[in-house]
Amino acid sequence: MVGGGQLARMTHEAGIPLGIRFKLLSDTPQDSAAQVVSDVVIGDYRDLDTLRAFAQGCDVVTFDHEHVPAEHLRALEADGVVIRPGVEALLHAQDKGVMRERLRTVGVPCPRHRIVADPEDVARFADEGDGFPVVLKTVRGGYDGKGVWVVRGAAEAAEPFRAGVPVLAEEMVDFARELAANVVRSPHGQAVAYPVVESIQVNGVCDTVIAPAPGLSEELSGQAQEMALKIAAELGVVGHLAVELFETRDGRLLVNELAMRPHNSGHWTQDGAVTSQFANHVRAVLDLPLGEPRPRARWTVMTNVLGGDFPDMYAAYLHCMARDPALKIHMYGKDVKPGRKVGHVNTYGDDLADVRERGRHAADYLRGTITE
Repeated sequence: MVGGGQLARMTHEAGIPLGIRFKLLSDTPQDSAAQVVSDVVIGDYRDLDTLRAFAQGCDVVTFDHEHVPAEHLRALEADGVVIRPGVEALLHAQDKGVMRERLRTVGVPCPRHRIVADPEDVARFADEGDGFPVVLKTVRGGYDGKGVWVVRGAAEAAEPFRAGVPVLAEEMVDFARELAANVVRSPHGQAVAYPVVESIQVNGVCDTVIAPAPGLSEELSGQAQEMALKIAAELGVVGHLAVELFETRDGRLLVNELAMRPHNSGHWTQDGAVTSQFANHVRAVLDLPLGEPRPRARWTVMTNVLGGDFPDMYAAYLHCMARDPALKIHMYGKDVKPGRKVGHVNTYGDDLADVRERGRHAADYLRGTITE
């Protein structure tokens, strides 16, 4: 696996019961996955020679992020390295402009959009629709709210162009909430779909995921799953695919983002599904039969634990575990920094309000924002 973050850490964990030998390319020995994987190569994923040396002896190479240069992936594929997802699929998670154009051609609904050249072109884009505000995104490199701007006039539109990469303009969608449809697809075309979840963002960062999305009609849920399965098939995705969606106030679904790797919106599956997203990603990239995605409980809630001003989160275990013996804590081994994702907690049960409160309390106590 290329990338040493928490996604690689949890994917490695999922492969242990299967006896999978796991090799990691990590930036530093301190990275989340590098702390727990025995076979670690420290190197730069942007360097082709490093990638080639790392891939030697691997049956398959997969990723915990989308940032490996496409030209390097093509060179590895030309060398005979098995890459899953392949470069032609992964490109749609790397480049938002490419993704939007491809989804348009296959008939998947997206917000109104186009590539814009400068602030004056942003103003023209706004005039072509309902005016400002509009959303601007750098086509590459953004995540967790980074590389995304909401601009209310041409005067505010200069910042995105300073990155030196193309800028995508999108309409400001009037959405009721954000959803995510998570699916997994294997090389021979087997696919499974998890329940559609509601994803609640705070300051551009995922805060809470509720599985299944409360109050979502069976019709819209089915549409979201079918849309995600269609995207996976049309793009040739192998492994886990997260399709982030807007549910509009007038009852439509629009695709917001794609991720071709395990995803924050699927962390609930570790404790809330028969087979987790991580285990199914491992199965898919190795072309093993996929596992049952069915939920184990009526409700499962994932609450992210963000760093705060209280660095010793482990001292909070005594309180959290004693208060809620059913609580599932997943920490990433990261240094605590304000606002940084350092872990998550999963709670589950039959009463959604209770399940949410338990998750919120644990996350806030671990962060140190509450002390009782």
